[in-house]
Amino acid sequence: MASYFCIILGFLSLCMYIHAEFYVIDDLIGLGRRFDGIGGLSGGGATSRLLVNYEEPYRSQILDYLFKPNFGASLQILKVEIGGDAQTTDGTEPSHMHYEGDENYFRGYEWWLMKEAKKRNPDITLIGLPWAFPYWLGKGQSTPYHVRDITASYVVSWIIGAKQYHDLDINYVGIWNERKFDGDYIKVLRRTLDKAGLPDVGIIAADGNWDISVAMELDPHLNGAVEIIGVHYPGTDTTPEALSTQKTLWSSEDYSTFNNDVGGGCWARILNQNYVNGRMTSTISWNLVASYYQDLSFGGDGLMTAEEPWSGNYVVESPIWITAHTTQFAKPGWRYLQTIGHLSHGGSYVALTDGKGNLTIVIETMTHEHSTCIRPPLPPYSVSPQNATFSLKGSFATVTELQLWYSKFEFQHSKHTLFKKLQTVKVYAGFLTLSLDVDEVYTLTTLTTGQKGQYKDPPNSSPFPKKYLDDFNVRNPAFDEAPYFADQTGVFEYFQNLTDPGPHVFTLRQVVTQRPIAWANDADQTISVIGDHSWEDVTVSCDVLIETTNSGGVFIAARVDKGGESVREAMGIFFWVFANGTYRVTNDIGGKMVRAEGLSGTNAGKWHTLTLTVKGQWAYGMLNGYPLWENAVILNPKNGWAAIGTYSFEYAQFDNFQVLAD
Repeated sequence: MASYFCIILGFLSLCMYIHAEFYVIDDLIGLGRRFDGIGGLSGGGATSRLLVNYEEPYRSQILDYLFKPNFGASLQILKVEIGGDAQTTDGTEPSHMHYEGDENYFRGYEWWLMKEAKKRNPDITLIGLPWAFPYWLGKGQSTPYHVRDITASYVVSWIIGAKQYHDLDINYVGIWNERKFDGDYIKVLRRTLDKAGLPDVGIIAADGNWDISVAMELDPHLNGAVEIIGVHYPGTDTTPEALSTQKTLWSSEDYSTFNNDVGGGCWARILNQNYVNGRMTSTISWNLVASYYQDLSFGGDGLMTAEEPWSGNYVVESPIWITAHTTQFAKPGWRYLQTIGHLSHGGSYVALTDGKGNLTIVIETMTHEHSTCIRPPLPPYSVSPQNATFSLKGSFATVTELQLWYSKFEFQHSKHTLFKKLQTVKVYAGFLTLSLDVDEVYTLTTLTTGQKGQYKDPPNSSPFPKKYLDDFNVRNPAFDEAPYFADQTGVFEYFQNLTDPGPHVFTLRQVVTQRPIAWANDADQTISVIGDHSWEDVTVSCDVLIETTNSGGVFIAARVDKGGESVREAMGIFFWVFANGTYRVTNDIGGKMVRAEGLSGTNAGKWHTLTLTVKGQWAYGMLNGYPLWENAVILNPKNGWAAIGTYSFEYAQFDNFQVLAD
């Protein structure tokens, strides 16, 4: 439609004719749903693994970009994995109860991360969700629902431990990530929370599709137990059944897209349209920060990248600044207006208010090609340049100016503008007009507190050191995990070996002795990888202690090509020794592709030194400083990580790990 604007300047009256579409922003017709915040997800799994190994000041800078209000992403929600000792995408996260009767609320790094987030934003919402569970909860079954009371108590103990040991109040808890929900378990969990004095801890269910909304309509007790319906990767759409529950709806895991500029466009589009199309009042990114080895599953799929603690390098990616367009100008508790929707020539807009006269409008015009998320498929649509006139009514009719923050993805020239403050926009008689191009994001707001935080550039990127050693001699470690080791099956923890009077008092120990209730397809062996995936010719050495008599075994490895959800298919050069006095060299973690084997004289309860050298297509092995085998032919893989591990889920110790890459 056409819009006319008249401005009176002294005795002159200037009238302008602009062809623009017309949109009303009005709170008098009623408000929409409560805005619950934008968040990030650490876990699912081990996605923040390398973050803890950054030295200061870089670690704190990364955390500021993520959580510090009015600085970077200013995240309002942090969701973390409740570790279950199993592979959950990019690694394993340790359970607070490896076995029945075991309780340790300092394992892993999620406690630390929640405290760091809370330190920066005391109002941040905290959520816990299990992906996997330790074996003992299933009583031999592959489901955590076999004895519902025990599983509910296990989850509640994690919430209580967060408060008792870390002064963290968990706001919400989930069920079982992306697995079929059990309505009876949800009701048991609600009762268990209430009995533990945790009535304010809400349940989010079921972190999968919308099916639970149908079950909730049929079961009033289930409906009463669930506070929030959380769905994953909804494609910005909801269902009539979900809406009819009148429950709060969240996209409790979304994005999962490489954090390049198309990923930034994906994030911009869904942050708006999850509410416009689906009335979802929160969107949580998987993942929070890409802080795991790039060659694991979904490398680079975080709001920013921090995968080089050895160099200190990190990258503040575009999704950080796209997040800021919303989070810096609307807090949880604000309300969406009912006057939100799609722009006539493509794109969308939302408007929010604090109910005290403040207004924030977020506009996005992301094109299909430049905003495709990894999932689900995005139906075709078009966006073209357009003029948009906004008419401010109701409580906002007297607004005379709005702050303007602007981002532009310039894909043709890669000269992007991200979260730039432009000149204040004047509002005349309740009207303002913007000329919108494609692939842009605008925030118009009455708030003046926005800031694009910035630190001095971090150190340059550099590869993992070609020479690396770790003797694990740490008496009081800040974290249970040794630096840079990324557990892919099993859990490797610092250990104080009080029975050893010699040089192996402080070691690294594999501690999971029964196969967990898995989420992914864990290997039958345990394994922790380290180093540079591009390594070809290397020498790996480590002292090893088999603890299981007769059937126990351990390995060191080079050129390990796979981890994450593909760890079961990992190839490489694996040098095994066993408690029965034999050795084996295999090309696969499963031990089926044998390249050499024979007697080793190794046994349980005694330390041995293994050395593996790989050059070109040849591999050589030494035991306790003496050649044990040589000239094993290894044609593939050509490159990969170094690794340590065990033959099965069994106790074993490692010490004096060294790697030297050519």
